[in-house]
Order: sequence, then C-alpha cells, then structure tokens
Amino acid sequence: MDLLRWRLLMRALAILCVLLLAPGDALAYEQSEPALYSSGSNDPEDETKLAPQQLDSLVAPIALYPDPLLAQILAASTYPLQITQASQWLQAYSKWKTDKLTKEAAKQDWDPSIQALVVFPSVRRQMDQNLQWTTGLGNAFLAQQADVMAAVQDMRQKGKRHGVP
Repeated sequence: MDLLRWRLLMRALAILCVLLLAPGDALAYEQSEPALYSSGSNDPEDETKLAPQQLDSLVAPIALYPDPLLAQILAASTYPLQITQASQWLQAYSKWKTDKLTKEAAKQDWDPSIQALVVFPSVRRQMDQNLQWTTGLGNAFLAQQADVMAAVQDMRQKGKRHGVP
C-alpha cells in the first residue's frame, strides 16, 4: 500500500476512533518530554513504544478538546512541516477574515486537517511553537493509535475523578 493510501486510511481510522470516544474532561498535567522505554523484547517496534504515562503527557494538553477538533489535531500532528507552513502563510494573510482564510486555506496543498486548523489559531500556534511535542504526538499517533486514544480517555476519566468540568 503506498504512503498516501496508508495515511488516508490511518486518518479515517483516527477520525472514526475519535468519534467513538465518550465526551469527558481531563486534568492539565505538566508536559514532559517523552522518553522511550525498553520492554525487554527483541522486537524493534516494541522498543519505540511509549509508556502509558508518556502518552498521558502527550495528550494532556489536548484531551479536553471536543472530539472533532481532537481528531483534526491528531491527524495534523502527523504533518509538522505543514503546520509550520500554515503558520507562516497565516502571518502573511493575518488581516483576512475567517471566511476568506478558510476558502484560501482550502486551496493550499496541505492536508485537510491542517486546513481545518486555520480557524483555530491558538491550537495551530501551540502546535507550531512546540514542534517537538507536535512531532512526538504525531509519531505516537501513527505508531500507537489505540494507545493514544486510550490515553485521551484515561486523561478525561482522571479529570472527572478530580472534579474538572
């Protein structure tokens, strides 16, 4: 399967998984740089998987977002270069109204998730200003999609237990 089809399949699966998530809340935990852990296995794929606590750190800043926005963020995180390009483009056209920005962004050669984030400047800015986190989130999402989704649910449940609305 070629790379484009694989990414489209992964994106569709991500959106489906996010739509199946129950709404909830999460605590905002301090984000730490994710580190890899060794499972003791000889399988190289196991060596690159993040521990649940590391995934919690990655998803904590976004776990409270509504599911449709969360889906766009997760998909967009797999395209950090395009996030930077969109940020630079938006700086050049910062005086445009939202409608015009949306129409013009749709004409750009970006992933649809990047185009969608044009109307969420604080989210896009967060992703652009912390590319290490964005890349880590994107890599985790591509490698451990089910674990990332479970981490989002876990963070939301922790928030509920601690009374976060």
